[in-house]
Amino acid sequence: MAQLGMLPTGLTQVVAPVPPRNRRLKDLLLNQQTVLFLVLVAMIVVFTVLDPIFFSVGVFGNILLDWGPIILIAIAETFVVISGGIDLSVGANLGFSGVIAAYAMQALTGAGVGDTLSITLGIIVAAATGSFVGYINALLINRARLVPFIATLATLGAAGGMSIVLTGGAPIGSGPSSAIALSVPWLGPLSWPGIVVVLIVIIAGLYLHKSRFGRYTYAIGSNSFAALAAGINVKLHLTRIYVLSGFLSGLAGMFLYIRLGSGAPTSGTGNELVAIAAVVIGGVALAGGVGRMSGVVIGSLILAVVPSGLIIIGVQPNWKQVVIAFLIAAAVSLQALRTSSPRRSK
Repeated sequence: MAQLGMLPTGLTQVVAPVPPRNRRLKDLLLNQQTVLFLVLVAMIVVFTVLDPIFFSVGVFGNILLDWGPIILIAIAETFVVISGGIDLSVGANLGFSGVIAAYAMQALTGAGVGDTLSITLGIIVAAATGSFVGYINALLINRARLVPFIATLATLGAAGGMSIVLTGGAPIGSGPSSAIALSVPWLGPLSWPGIVVVLIVIIAGLYLHKSRFGRYTYAIGSNSFAALAAGINVKLHLTRIYVLSGFLSGLAGMFLYIRLGSGAPTSGTGNELVAIAAVVIGGVALAGGVGRMSGVVIGSLILAVVPSGLIIIGVQPNWKQVVIAFLIAAAVSLQALRTSSPRRSK
């Protein structure tokens, strides 16, 4: 007789399959976007319970104004990270583009140009300036063969330093007087710039997930050598990605100008870390080739909700860094758990 707990020779142990219902529940709980959405809802509920004023149109309008520049540079970082790179210059580029646009609008206003035309030209100048910085990043990576971390670290220092040199550290105003009025919410918590940002998010998401550009981006991030062998012009595509990153950073600089009514040289300081945090929390793998825009949107909303909620309930804003650090650690742990799941490893 076989010993208790042992199978007779020649028999194979059969493991009972996981019931489909339990498997779906497990997949749902391991889905980072689902977890993020629940965290966002939980934050809103907790902050509202602690201070009911949090759940108001005014507060949500302020949160969306904070969210605008965050999501723009987070989208920029998303394309770069999925391609297997990183862009540390998005924050400095934001500030530098805002300063250049502020000088341009100051000159136009002084010359008697109307507010509408001045703001329109300011948007073009900011986007062009940001795109130029992005192109410099691409040149350093493709021509000088610097790794993205070093290349964008160099442009971070250059753009941030030039902003201080050009302004002496002081904000640049005296531009269109009606610019700051555009940031006033008029459609619930949404302002005109907020509506434009929402449209950009939708377009960027479709572009990433439904277009050839997005497929190439995922392919390069997954395996650049295989992408090259498949006929993708990797260097040209990376150039487009870094120019797109700079373009969105420039728009973020203009967004902040409209909100503040001036171009502040330090407005983008540290925002590159916020962008990377939104990307990581949103489920984009830093190794490249993995990530969805919807997760980045929720991640950036969480980063916009945290400081506003802490201020309203009377907690020092410095705790924001602690909360963000915890969220990053939790997001990376969840990614590791999903990767190690037997079902996903097949």
